[in-house]
Amino acid sequence: MKLKPTLNHFLFACGVATTLLADCTTLGPRTISGDRFDYSSAVGDSWKQQTLLNIVKLRYMDLPVFVDVASIVAGYSIETSANVGGQINSNGTSGNVLSLGAAGKFTDRPTITYVPMTGEKFLRGLLTPIEPKNIFFLLQSGYAADFLLGLTVESLNGVRNRSMIGGTVREADPDFLRALELLRDVQTAGAIGMRVEEDKAKVSTAVLFFRRENVPPEIAAKLFELRRILKLAPGPQKYVLTYSPVRGSDEELAVSSRSLMQILMSFASYIDVPEEHKADRSAAPGGEDQTPGGKPGSVRIHSGKDKPSAAFAAVRYRDQWFWIADDDWRTKRALTAIMFFFTLTNTGGNEQLPLITIPAQ
Repeated sequence: MKLKPTLNHFLFACGVATTLLADCTTLGPRTISGDRFDYSSAVGDSWKQQTLLNIVKLRYMDLPVFVDVASIVAGYSIETSANVGGQINSNGTSGNVLSLGAAGKFTDRPTITYVPMTGEKFLRGLLTPIEPKNIFFLLQSGYAADFLLGLTVESLNGVRNRSMIGGTVREADPDFLRALELLRDVQTAGAIGMRVEEDKAKVSTAVLFFRRENVPPEIAAKLFELRRILKLAPGPQKYVLTYSPVRGSDEELAVSSRSLMQILMSFASYIDVPEEHKADRSAAPGGEDQTPGGKPGSVRIHSGKDKPSAAFAAVRYRDQWFWIADDDWRTKRALTAIMFFFTLTNTGGNEQLPLITIPAQ
């Protein structure tokens, strides 16, 4: 049956075209939730992979390179057109004519800007030890003492942590490992705290304090043992945090904190290096069987020829895959903490350097 256009058909076609054009104007707000989550996930995943890759490269004495995502501009372009035409003959001598046409074009053209992180400011941020007060503020925020101090500290009042210097692994002092256990127990009991005090000259001093009131006898005994191991005076309730590789007065806690580069190199010593790379000595020796806190088998970066099916982060280097297993929460926590340390150090790149801008088509 042949449809004969009428005035009602014409008005309906106009309404449809108008609705389509009006609906396109709401496209921008609709992209916000999708773009925000997609881009944030992509940036986060690439940051994990870049961090892991640079850790692996350090084990092979290769140059670590960091590139930051400076900006993401998601540009959308919408072009639409519609036309409606017709002729209705009232006398019926000729047929009615109705034509309806529409066209549209959508373009998604994001521009991503990358900044190579180089220069004196970035290098200084990598090599400068982290402020001891920042480390202990992280303890205050809930990070486990044995994990965090095992990763970020070279020594506490001269009691030395496990360290990798010049490709040689020096194991931790037994007293250091015991001190970490005691600090974790005291932290769990809520008997340790951190605050910043300011004197009359407006000089800020970070202070570590131990609670005396309402402390169970077993925790009090552990506090006494901790003071003895770290050679702290048994009387004071608070101790001034200072940066020093050697012990100071008995009312100070001298913390020899690591730089971000030291933390990366320490983490690199726990890579499960392929046997062929051990044989040809292309990778530096390490201590794969221990963790930053000295406990066997808790932190591990795996390696293999095949890409892992489930990994928290995985990178390919020298025809091998290196990855952190998705069910290995200890290693995942360590990598996340290292990424967080970048925000605690002054590693901003030189803004005067040329930017690399790649339009994603």
